[in-house]
Amino acid sequence: IGGSAFSGCSSLTSITIPDSVTSIGSSAFSGCTNLAFNEYNSAYYLGNENNPYIALFKAKSTSIASCVIHPNTKLITTYAFYNCSGLTSIVIPDGVTSIGNSAFEGCSGLTSIVISDSVTSIGDYAFYYCSSLTSITIPDSVTSIGASAFYKCSKLTSITIGNSVTSIDDSAFEGC
Repeated sequence: IGGSAFSGCSSLTSITIPDSVTSIGSSAFSGCTNLAFNEYNSAYYLGNENNPYIALFKAKSTSIASCVIHPNTKLITTYAFYNCSGLTSIVIPDGVTSIGNSAFEGCSGLTSIVISDSVTSIGDYAFYYCSSLTSITIPDSVTSIGASAFYKCSKLTSITIGNSVTSIDDSAFEGC
């Protein structure tokens, strides 16, 4: 689903996300103020009848301290945890294939991330300014690391990059 695909559709109340969706672009549902989400733990999701948790859309609040991602989640969308500065750790469960652009941008309290072996791409600015991260292991399943993905993660002292990474975009680790 492309960026801004349904932007401004304020009358839209529900949408069915098919299992085949592999990415949801930036601002795809911006301005969809009446869209009903599925709730689990501290986050809102979109999906379908068989799996209402395909895409983790956003945190319930930027003041959350923790979040358990539903085990059936496939995508963590753009800005999902944007500026959740109190979030200290996160486990990306098996089944998640994509971490969207700016998904954890500004999570300055994030000290620990576990990325599962199912993730194949880490979007632009995904962990931008996660200034408390001390180490990161990119699993062998990841093939691309987006631009500025770990920009300004100034406390990083250890980075392990898996064997399948074929592209690391501009400024991916700048300011580390």
